[in-house]
Amino acid sequence: MNLENTQVQMRKGILEYCILHIIARGEVYASDMLAELTNAKMIVVEGTLYPLLTRLKNAGLVEYKWVESKSGPPRKYYKLTEIGTNFLKGLSETWDDLIHSTEMITNQSKTNV
Repeated sequence: MNLENTQVQMRKGILEYCILHIIARGEVYASDMLAELTNAKMIVVEGTLYPLLTRLKNAGLVEYKWVESKSGPPRKYYKLTEIGTNFLKGLSETWDDLIHSTEMITNQSKTNV
């Protein structure tokens, strides 16, 4: 089994959740999302982010608007829809449950080793 492959799969599993959290803070440009994800060591490339944003839009979780830029082409800014906000709330509850369950298991194994 390859450790690096498993690590990549773990990151992919929470990427959508992290992106929704970033967008939940307010309108955001994709490049800013990439920068934050990269800074957080959630190694992401444009070829991963843009298809995910499209899936989130098609699912009705996010929407975007075009904003003219003084230094280039118009920029697409994303924000959560009401459906997206409710979806993120459900994901957050699941995330909290997973953290709790994982800590119960990993902390138990430490005391029994």
